[in-house]
Amino acid sequence: MISFELTEEQHALQDMVAKFARNEMMPIAAECDRSGEFPFELAQKVHELGLTNISIPEEFGGSGLGMLEVCLVVEELAYGCAGMTTSLLVNQISLLPLLLKGSLEQKEKFLKPICSSKEVKFASFALTEPGAGSDVALIKTKAEREEGGGGYVLNGRKTFITGGDIATIFIVFASTDPAKGHKGISAFIVPKDSGVEIGKKEDKMGIRASHTVELIFEDVRVPRENLLDVEGAGFYIAMETLNRTRALAGAMACGLAQRALDESLNYASERVQFGKPLLHHQLIQGKLADMSMEIEAARLLTWRAAWLADQGKNLVLESAQAKAFAADTAMKAAIQAVQIFGGYGFMKDYPVEKLMRDAKILQIYEGTSEIQRLVIAAELAKKLR
Repeated sequence: MISFELTEEQHALQDMVAKFARNEMMPIAAECDRSGEFPFELAQKVHELGLTNISIPEEFGGSGLGMLEVCLVVEELAYGCAGMTTSLLVNQISLLPLLLKGSLEQKEKFLKPICSSKEVKFASFALTEPGAGSDVALIKTKAEREEGGGGYVLNGRKTFITGGDIATIFIVFASTDPAKGHKGISAFIVPKDSGVEIGKKEDKMGIRASHTVELIFEDVRVPRENLLDVEGAGFYIAMETLNRTRALAGAMACGLAQRALDESLNYASERVQFGKPLLHHQLIQGKLADMSMEIEAARLLTWRAAWLADQGKNLVLESAQAKAFAADTAMKAAIQAVQIFGGYGFMKDYPVEKLMRDAKILQIYEGTSEIQRLVIAAELAKKLR
């Protein structure tokens, strides 16, 4: 039997986060966007609510909730500000490789200190490089074995790393055997104090409250016990991580799109043109109706992908569908919101201008909309009989 109703506990979680987003995030969103600074005091409040590590099992200090609950949290926080949300919940993707493939010893050593800390701590997912974005096989960062097998030495650069300057550990993907391409990529747990240098902080168009930086590895030594799984497993760890977390990108898109719709509805009900509110003009009604339908469809796709993740089922197809459709929906909704606001929508005095800038990244990070379509087509081809 299919049910589309959330439980009382899920509703309570949703309501609590919604109130927090409206009371704590929305009042400072414009200033954080202007300054490009991440609000650490707010992050501490989110941590005290048990949300920064919401998907990590309780035995390691997290809240132990499922992917669907995480999606509910992400959507409500993104309603307040997609930029803040990107960094506030970065641990959900950054720590997942460790959760999926880490040994018990690695989890005890690295997960617990982050999740159990009274002060908020962050990790970063270091995959992208200047020449390796969608094509992960082009990774140039090298992890060379030390003589005697005591560990590895990392050299290379990572770019567009969310929260890299505020993270205490990094999950770094590097090549241990360049001749093998993607099959020669391995994953490592690298503490920041191992000698990782923070490079350029990016000055971005959108999600400006989230810090995005370059990481520089120059002879950074990593002990062998910090290797995740086995050599050559890195590509598969990265893909499994992204497949499971694309629902979170979909949820963020839904939150942003819902904000665009709500702002548009409020404005259209108050703005009078040609003797009546915009809400009573058919062309505007059509835009609002399309936004509403597409957001509901995106939310259901996202919830389905999250449910599959919670069931431990294969979700490559569904997560790609959710991420691509929701990201495109958010971009369209933000554009329509600016159009409905007219000239005012182009001004920073109104929130829809920021929504439009924030929305664009959703079609780019964690796998572009074009890559998602390639994934979808490949999965459909597997179904041929």
